[in-house]
Formats: sequence, structure tokens, C-alpha cells
Amino acid sequence: MFGHSVKLFDLFGFEIKVDASWLLIAALIVWSLASGYLPQVLPGLGPGAYLALAIAAMLGLFGSLILHELAHSLVARRYGLGIGGITLFLFGGVAELVDEPKSAGSEFWIAIAGPVMSFVLAALFGLAAMATGAEGIVGTILAYLASINLVLAVFNLLPAFPLDGGRVLRAWLWHRSGDMLEATRKASGAGAILALGLMGLGLFSALSGGGIGGLWLVLIGFFVLNASRGTYQRLLMQNSLRGRRVAELMTPDPWTATPEMTLSELADRVMLAHAVSFAPVVEQGRVIGQIDAARMREVAREDWATTRVAETMAPLTDADLIAPRMTAEEALQRLSDGPQRKLIVAEGRRLRGILSLRDLMGHIAVVQALGRGTPNRPG
Repeated sequence: MFGHSVKLFDLFGFEIKVDASWLLIAALIVWSLASGYLPQVLPGLGPGAYLALAIAAMLGLFGSLILHELAHSLVARRYGLGIGGITLFLFGGVAELVDEPKSAGSEFWIAIAGPVMSFVLAALFGLAAMATGAEGIVGTILAYLASINLVLAVFNLLPAFPLDGGRVLRAWLWHRSGDMLEATRKASGAGAILALGLMGLGLFSALSGGGIGGLWLVLIGFFVLNASRGTYQRLLMQNSLRGRRVAELMTPDPWTATPEMTLSELADRVMLAHAVSFAPVVEQGRVIGQIDAARMREVAREDWATTRVAETMAPLTDADLIAPRMTAEEALQRLSDGPQRKLIVAEGRRLRGILSLRDLMGHIAVVQALGRGTPNRPG
């Protein structure tokens, strides 16, 4: 999900990472506090003092976001779900769940844990601000952190999937219907409506002189809209592939090349004759490489008659091979994570077939057209 995240430290067994985009929001927070908010509420200090206090407040927000996501992660672990880590990014933070919750009850408690933590932090910072004197420097920073945690809690409780409130809504719908996929569809629809509303409000604000605040609402709405739709589509694909093995969905007995073939022979006898652009290279019953049209184009056309497949083929790596017994979900993940669009299905280098992204998408399309799914019962 996050291509430029850096690990900072481990906390309770979870990797705490920061995405490069977080640096942008951190800089904006420091700039807005040092140049606007702090000079208004604490007049008379120097630029250096305002900068130091702004950095301290930003670090307090950083810690609050980590604790918010840590609450999700600890409850998810309690329910046996894997967590890939906690990452702070442009729009806040996310606990990277490896698996979807197995029941409506676990979904509810995992989702609500984050806002509860933010409410607790808001109360603690507020009490600490009153204890130290809300008018002083320390009290001002504590009051700011109390208010920002309160905003964080309330915002996350909006019924916009995949925000925490949207996940609470999904848990309720799931509990009522017993169908996780249908609950996700409805919660995603609610999230899309709210996201479009945020974008419309932000656009109106920006055109009315609201400046960066309006543009920020547009960005948040756009993020929520994409995340909502993406989460539903991913779950839809997982449900469509659940229980399927690669052997059921692969193209068996594909057309192959031999290492002794020339590229001209491969083009005429295999690719053009059978309308394929990819072929495993097989020698004595064992797959030893692969070749496709893009690799052939790297050789000048006038040299095809004298260039053999063995000279041009790509050698196989472990990432190119999958076993027939692998689940379709695992295969889809392999295709999604890597540059390959086709995987060679083999047992001990004995070719069994080819699995492409088109094979998986075709099966998913048929399942959706038939209206079939795998409902999850509430727990």
C-alpha cells in the first residue's frame, strides 16, 4: 500500500512506519502552528520559541495517531488477525490488517477501539491542561492536543467506510444480514455519498475564499471515495476466488516453445498460429524459461531466422512459478505484487499450465454475473 514508508521502531511487536507523505502534513502542521495559531494564543514569544512549540505539538499529534492505530492493532491481535504494521501517511495513520475480521463482533470492537483511544487521549490532555494552567505555554500545547484528539475521534466516527465509523456501520449491517459482502457494499455506498459531500463542500469553500481548508476537504473526500470503492472491490475478488485452487482456473496444456526453435519458427508456428504472445520454454518435459512478444521485439526482425529461443528467453525465477495446489487468492496476490501478468504452473518443473490475470478476472466476472458469493455468518 505504501511504497515509500520507512520503519522507525517496534512497539508491542508492531512495526511503526512513516510514509514520505507524512512529512508534508507534518511540515504544514508546524508551519500553521508557528505562523498562525501560537502567535495568537501566546503573544510575545520569539520565532524560535514558536517553532519549537509547534514541533512539540506536531510530535504530540504524531504520538496520538500512533496510539489511535495501536488500539486498533491490539484489539485485532486479540481476535487473531495479522497486522502488517502501523503506518502514518498524508491523511493520518492506518493499521495494516492482513486479514478481514471473521465476525461482525470482532469488526465492531476493532473499529471502535481507535476512536475510544482518541477520546481517552482528549480527556487526559484536557485534564492535564487544566492542571497546569490553560493560559500557560505547556497548558496551551496540552489544550491543542486535547482538541485535535477530539476532532480525530469525531471525524473517524463518521459513517464513511473505510473510516472507523464506516466499519462500525458495516459491523451493524453484517450482524443484521449475516452477509459480510453485502454489508461492505452498503457501507461503501454510504462512504461514497459522504465522500462526495466532503468534496462538494470543500470545492464550495475553496471557491468562496476558504483557501487551503477547502482544498483539504476535497483531498480527504477523494481519498475516502477511492479507499471505500477499493476495499469493496478487493473483498469482492477475495470472495469470488475463495475455495478455488490454481489448477481449477489455469489454462492447461499451453502452447510451448523449445530452446532450439528460431524466433521466426516461434512466431509462425506458435504465436501467430494460435494467437498467443507468451510461451513457456520446455526441454525434455521440463520448463526451463519463458519468452514473450516483448522479449522477441528486442531482437532485430532480420535476425529472427538465425536467433534461437535459448538465446532470447528469460530464465525462470521462483516468482514465476506456482504450484497447482496454491489457492487462487494467493495467486492473485502474487500477480498484484509483482510485474508478471502470467505465472507458470508447474510441479517439480513439470509444466501443468499457465495462470494469467485474465483467467482470474474472467472467473471473478462470471461469479459476479451469477450473483454468487460466500456469505460470512455473524459472530
